[in-house]
Amino acid sequence: MAATVIWSDGTSWTGVAGLADVEKRRRVAPDTVFAAASVSKTFTAALILELVDEGRLSLDDRVHDHVAGLSAVKVPMAVTIRMLLDHTSGIYDFYRNPKVDKVLLGDRDRHWSAAQAMRYVGKPYFKPGKEWRYSNTNYLLLGLVAEAITRRPLAAELHTRFIEPLGLDHTTFQGFEPAAAATTRSYRFSSRAKAAKPIPLDDGSGIVPFTSVVTASGGAGSIASTSGDLARWTRALYGGEVIGDEMLALMVNAVDETSSYKPSVPYGLGVQRVKVAGHLAYGHSGRFVGARSLVRYLPDLGLTVAVVSNTNRTDLATVLGNLVKAAMPKMETLPSPEPAVSPSRVPAAVPTAVPTAVPTA
Repeated sequence: MAATVIWSDGTSWTGVAGLADVEKRRRVAPDTVFAAASVSKTFTAALILELVDEGRLSLDDRVHDHVAGLSAVKVPMAVTIRMLLDHTSGIYDFYRNPKVDKVLLGDRDRHWSAAQAMRYVGKPYFKPGKEWRYSNTNYLLLGLVAEAITRRPLAAELHTRFIEPLGLDHTTFQGFEPAAAATTRSYRFSSRAKAAKPIPLDDGSGIVPFTSVVTASGGAGSIASTSGDLARWTRALYGGEVIGDEMLALMVNAVDETSSYKPSVPYGLGVQRVKVAGHLAYGHSGRFVGARSLVRYLPDLGLTVAVVSNTNRTDLATVLGNLVKAAMPKMETLPSPEPAVSPSRVPAAVPTAVPTAVPTA
């Protein structure tokens, strides 16, 4: 596990624990790279909103207007970009197909295309815009939308716009560029017993947790990074340094639009809005078999925390909450920051332990 805290004045702390490679006894270091899993959705959402801000896309555009060849049965014609971003599309999550786990785990070093992943998309959960349900397929499709508009690979666009300008030197879009040198191995367990032995999942490629599940994810979960880079990204995004004020307000305040659907976690345009230690927080969580991630930005404190792990059986929300409590005494000596966004109608109480997509068993 690795965790990074960044205070409002820019000072930071990174802590690490455990092994990046159990067999070689290689310990986790501050520059160890982990799978970001669904935290990757924050990058994809930011790109889509930048394209909207540039006038190249509208949130009310239909997906079929930008991506050709989609099945109208699997992706109804009425689905819009906004519905993909806030998970109100009703599109079936291909990772929930009962057949996909066996295929992914049975051939872990196989590179998947979006078309291959779409084969596992079933009947929609509901009519577009009528309910809320988390679906990785939404962000797989958003990646295709971005590529259609920019005429560049999603990986290249994210690097040009975000990763390189922000100096996220240990952040990669897996499957489309060389793996980072200090990548962790990912592990699962046969049981929850503390004595259970870790079972490695990697396929030797350096892609974490393994190639098939990452490349099938596309814009939904392909980023790998360090806790430090993810904390810097989270601080920059919700602190107003990545997308314009109008787009950032749309991103976080869209939680109010989806609240009537009673989502499992308050969700906007690629962002979760929750409470941590009594404070409003923006961010996202992620989970693969063999990986978990969690990032939170507390605007009233200007505090950012990112936690990553190379197993998926530990609830990182507890770890992150404890880190926030430990970091708060320092806040008393720092000036209160001006929040980049002041969302209205913040829920009085929301869960901090957020279940997200579990692509494999």
